[in-house]
Amino acid sequence: MSEKVVIALGGNAILSKDASAQAQQEALAQTASYLIKLIENGDQLVISHGNGPQVGNLLLQQEAADSEKNPALPLDTCVAMTQGSIGYWLSSALKNEMAKHNIDKEVATLLTSVVVSESDPAFADPSKPIGPFISEEEAKEQIAQGYNFKEDAGRGWRKVVASPKPVDIRESKTIQRLIEDDVITISCGGGGIPVLEGDGRGVEAVIDKDFASELLAEQVDADRLIILTGVDNVYLNYGKPDEQKLEEVTVPELEQYLAAGHFAPGSMKPKIEAVLKFVKGHDERSAVITSLENLGRIGETGTVGTVIVNN
Repeated sequence: MSEKVVIALGGNAILSKDASAQAQQEALAQTASYLIKLIENGDQLVISHGNGPQVGNLLLQQEAADSEKNPALPLDTCVAMTQGSIGYWLSSALKNEMAKHNIDKEVATLLTSVVVSESDPAFADPSKPIGPFISEEEAKEQIAQGYNFKEDAGRGWRKVVASPKPVDIRESKTIQRLIEDDVITISCGGGGIPVLEGDGRGVEAVIDKDFASELLAEQVDADRLIILTGVDNVYLNYGKPDEQKLEEVTVPELEQYLAAGHFAPGSMKPKIEAVLKFVKGHDERSAVITSLENLGRIGETGTVGTVIVNN
């Protein structure tokens, strides 16, 4: 039975150690080969993706070329640029893979603005590091100009920006119409372009991809949210001798594990919070956290990855 599925691709689906365009296109070709099974199943796919490494590299390029005649572009614009480039590569990879399987289906990449609140407390305490490491002296010069920099684990100073929670997706109705027309839609790249309520003005912020993907899944009324990461399953006591793999888990059970501090902030914790928000109170919904390599096996006999259900 086909489903409406939102899939959040992790960074390993796009970029390995090689940041060249060719290497990223090759990685996305591999990613498309994992996605094809869901397409063959007839599922209606909406695909989101991260952009952390890509937007960081773009900010480096902007800084290197910054001058009075050629000023560096702001972060919200860089997010839009990486949405476009990654969406272009991924849509091309999907079209090529579908051609191999004689599937005639349209793919669309949609630049997506995600609304955040100007009163979000994250703006009062920027904490998300982006861009290159610089010296303390350089950081202090930037701080004097009104920018936020923090020392990062003894490796130097990095610009930090707010990471506010997503409030609304401005293009959600357009995405819904694309889904109704059975178009595979790539949207909310990098968590979406952060814009303020009202005038839609872009801001220096990075929205968490998993929270944006969850909101997207809610607004298009998806049946399933799949969050892809670097491991096959969610674990309790990860990396310890007594680690425990989670396969099927209910919302109350997962809430207990979250409250007990099992999941690391900035790593698994936002993924757990996102799936809980999507599934809680909805018996008709489910979520999966697993690796990219497991993606093609979802729907087969037996549990694949960590499946989250309401009860």
